[in-house]
Amino acid sequence: MKPQFERVTYPSGCSLRVYNRRVSEIPFEWHHHPEYELTLTLNSRGWRFIGDHIGRYQAPDLVLVPPDMPHTWASTGTFEQAEPHTAIVIWFSHKWAFQLAELCPEYSAVRRLLQNASTGLAFTAETATQMAGQLPLLLSEVPRTRLHAALDLLVHIAGERTTHLSKNATTVAASMEGEPTQLTRVLNHLHKRFQEPVSVHGLCKVGNISERSLHRLFVKHTGGSVSEYLCKLRIGRACMRLAETDLPVSMIAFEVGLSNLANFNRQFRRVRAMTPSVYRKSFQQRGSRRFPA
Repeated sequence: MKPQFERVTYPSGCSLRVYNRRVSEIPFEWHHHPEYELTLTLNSRGWRFIGDHIGRYQAPDLVLVPPDMPHTWASTGTFEQAEPHTAIVIWFSHKWAFQLAELCPEYSAVRRLLQNASTGLAFTAETATQMAGQLPLLLSEVPRTRLHAALDLLVHIAGERTTHLSKNATTVAASMEGEPTQLTRVLNHLHKRFQEPVSVHGLCKVGNISERSLHRLFVKHTGGSVSEYLCKLRIGRACMRLAETDLPVSMIAFEVGLSNLANFNRQFRRVRAMTPSVYRKSFQQRGSRRFPA
């Protein structure tokens, strides 16, 4: 599945952005952007996808994602049911961070941290807890206070123990033009309704576009046809369900809009080069090795 380009905006007069995301669930939204992203996830557990890394997470979880590496989180539950999933996200640009490290020797550790982050980094729960203790400063309404807290945090975590996530430094070239409005409407519709029967005619109505133009835009921006994109979207969701639940394969196939089990198995093998059962088994084995009870 081609990751969607996300445009990160900064508050006026600010060098970085700190975002306090509080949601009822963290959905699978495969995306990339040209900024570094430091994400602290609280009151949440589930799966994270960073480049070619797929692994479990549970709060407190702290990860640094390099520029234009595709990534997403997908929650499966919370620890405090009455409270939302929370993610404290800090975005900053490569140019700004390296210029700062060059100009100010006090921040030279930041350069080493970012050079080491080309495949994504996961920090220990202890480091994540230390960041959580700085939230009053990181979420201050005063921009200068947020900046100082973020810089101190980056210098601190540069010396902490980390785990590399993605095996490869997989990145996507950022698009400065963004997606055309018509295609964006169609993609939004597909991501919300992919479990339902989908017709090209219906998508053309959603995007107010001809079939020929729709096909051209999909090939240009996703590298394939509408049906190929829809198939990858459904199989991507099926992969999540296979990993996080014990539901029968037939039920998952129905959930993602491929009710014919033989067709689901055929499409799954084509996209993932293995059967759904083998895919689930590989996750169970990996989970038992990396995340002992």
